[in-house]
Amino acid sequence: MAASLAVSVLMLIGKFTAYLLTGSAAIFSDAAESLVHILATAFVAFSLWYALQPPDPDHPYGHGKIAYFSAGFEGAMILLAAAGILYTAVQDLLHGPELRRLGLGVLLTALFSLINLLLGLYLIRVGRRHHSLVLEANGRHVLTDMWTSLGVVVGVALVAWTGVVWLDPLIAIVVALNILRTAFQLLRQAVAGLMERVDEEDTRRLIEVLDEAVQQGIISDYHQLRHRRTGDQLWVEYHLMLPGERSLEEAHAQAHRVEEAIQQRFPDRRVYVTAHLEPEHHEVAHPAGHREPEDPLKAQARR
Repeated sequence: MAASLAVSVLMLIGKFTAYLLTGSAAIFSDAAESLVHILATAFVAFSLWYALQPPDPDHPYGHGKIAYFSAGFEGAMILLAAAGILYTAVQDLLHGPELRRLGLGVLLTALFSLINLLLGLYLIRVGRRHHSLVLEANGRHVLTDMWTSLGVVVGVALVAWTGVVWLDPLIAIVVALNILRTAFQLLRQAVAGLMERVDEEDTRRLIEVLDEAVQQGIISDYHQLRHRRTGDQLWVEYHLMLPGERSLEEAHAQAHRVEEAIQQRFPDRRVYVTAHLEPEHHEVAHPAGHREPEDPLKAQARR
């Protein structure tokens, strides 16, 4: 992450230099996006450090959810950059841009595009390997910066070739609209994580494991399945139903077999399971009635 931040600072200096040399609103849009990326990368670096802190009495589940705050912060910063770009572009459309030395601006921006491509692909690959939303979001931001730079290269080259100066602010507006899309994607992802939206693939795998346990006679049934994911951690809870005549030791052994099967189905995650054991005749165990919370995943558990 330190390398990403250092590269971003150098890119920012280069892009603002290109803007000062050319007066291009399109190149300014590229530089503004890079400034936002530096602020976001600095917050990402803090988030990575904070997420690795061990659980404490105030945060017994750890600190991994800061990844969603980080993604939301980055999305908000991109929104601000888009607003600034749109303002500058509209001003140039109304009053006319003053452009100069566009050839040099094209060469510098093309070089920055290549650097961003390599850096963005690297961050996304590392983020997916380690299930780090923070790194993956940062990598996506870098690739957005790359596409922004590439669009600016084509646009400014077209302005230099045709002499149609109003194309420059028009390109800046297109760039702003493009990065707005990325901003909303990051914000949606952040909100989904903070609201603990479940991953459908995780649900499918868990139901498969539990259904197999029923079919193999390890357990009689199950319900109240819930799960949530934070980074590379998967927290799972459920109620397992077993024959009432089994001893506590036998029931625990069967529950442990189910837990091991889940661990094997998620080899790249740190899985934490909490199981509540019940006799298979649930209504007999609670003759006076037993109020349980809603079971939202029950409909998907069709065996």
